[in-house]
Amino acid sequence: MVTILDVARKAGVSKATVSRALNGKVVVSEEVKARIFQAIEETGYRPNLLARKLATSKSNSVGLVITNGLYNGPFFSAMIYQAATCSEDHQRQLILADGKHSEEDERNAINFLLELRCEAIMIYPKYLSVDELDDIIDRNSVPIVVINRELKRNRSNSVFVDHHRCSRQMVEHLLAQGHRTIAFVAGGEGSPTGDSRLAGYRDALKDAGITPDESLIVRGSWSTESGYEAGCALLKQRRDMTCILAANDDMAIGVTKAMTDHGFQVPADISVAGFDDSIIGRYFTPTLTTVHIPMDEMISDAVRILLSPHSDPENAPLTLHEGTLIIRESVAAPKALIG
Repeated sequence: MVTILDVARKAGVSKATVSRALNGKVVVSEEVKARIFQAIEETGYRPNLLARKLATSKSNSVGLVITNGLYNGPFFSAMIYQAATCSEDHQRQLILADGKHSEEDERNAINFLLELRCEAIMIYPKYLSVDELDDIIDRNSVPIVVINRELKRNRSNSVFVDHHRCSRQMVEHLLAQGHRTIAFVAGGEGSPTGDSRLAGYRDALKDAGITPDESLIVRGSWSTESGYEAGCALLKQRRDMTCILAANDDMAIGVTKAMTDHGFQVPADISVAGFDDSIIGRYFTPTLTTVHIPMDEMISDAVRILLSPHSDPENAPLTLHEGTLIIRESVAAPKALIG
């Protein structure tokens, strides 16, 4: 990366002279100015005007990195709303940076917020590993909190839920209702949350003495449409399942629509459940059995940690949040047991 020092060396002047030439506040001779701008052109240096402006003042902003693949849907809309509200409560402006489609994109989004001199940064990662996130925190003096991922070295800089445990809790509830043939609609590839929920489903079945049947596992992409397609795919290959658990509420709603379109009643013929406790599931018919993920509280904790840091990180408040099973109308005992 080309710096102002590179320009100064190329032009044979001091950094201060380059800065004065760029600011235009102090007279610099035309001959020296010409050398400086020639050096800028040759080195490809791009002055960070915003960073220079903020160098002597606070930005009063909080950054949030989240990939655009997560924007779509009520759960993440509510999360961004909470982040904006909490930032406003602390008299800060929220700046959203798109993590896009790769580890490099997420790193670029974080660097973008750092260059904007954000006072603090929240990261809701999809692609970056725990080790990479720990390294980013270790390298930077700007306060950074990671949401929905447990860090190894900087645990007090993460706010998270044990999704594996939440999934086990849900499957144990379904088993207690008498379900034994439980299908699972997994989330998109490469999602740590989705992988944890799928692993929890498998482990809960194994603990109940049931070997997970891979033909009962199909993959969606978190959207309602993908849930509908997954429900249709399951019906094509298996008709003996009594319950379908989707890795989020949006897909569970799509699954429910697929069931009704094929002549099945939920939950009379087949039960459906999800995760997240999205607001739409509370008003859907039938209301959706789910696991409440306390995202509002997680965002509030993240902003609190960033803007009111604990003086002793080793004794900072616990940032592990608990998911809560929410029992509603979409799950009932299998017909065979009712009969």
